[in-house]
Amino acid sequence: MPLVALAICYEIIFPGHVVDDLFRPDWIFNATNDAWFGTSIGPEQHLASARMRAVEEGLPVIRAANTGISAVIDANGEIVARLDTGETGIIDASLPSARPPTLYASFGDWMLLALILASWSWAMATNATARYRRMRNTVMQRCG
Repeated sequence: MPLVALAICYEIIFPGHVVDDLFRPDWIFNATNDAWFGTSIGPEQHLASARMRAVEEGLPVIRAANTGISAVIDANGEIVARLDTGETGIIDASLPSARPPTLYASFGDWMLLALILASWSWAMATNATARYRRMRNTVMQRCG
């Protein structure tokens, strides 16, 4: 039987907090009640958050919403099957397979810090190189 991570209602919107670091499930189940969104764009945004978690974790998401959008989402964030707001029915779809853990699933927000540090280092090195070349050209012009 596949292991499952449970995300109740809005818990699916928090990156890095849906899947426990100590155990990697095979899929994520999100049970939600989107009634409080009313007729706003809220259910679509909530669905978009669930799709992002699927991509970040490399795991399929099954979303059951009693008043919102229910969907089966594969590990790439693609919607396999869906029931829109106000639709009553049953989604009959196979559970999509999981992908290997993504870099985000493995390292979380540390990846952002590493990217910021790498970008900062590259910018500093580029600036230092440009300053060195200007200085060298100035010296060469004075000597030449």
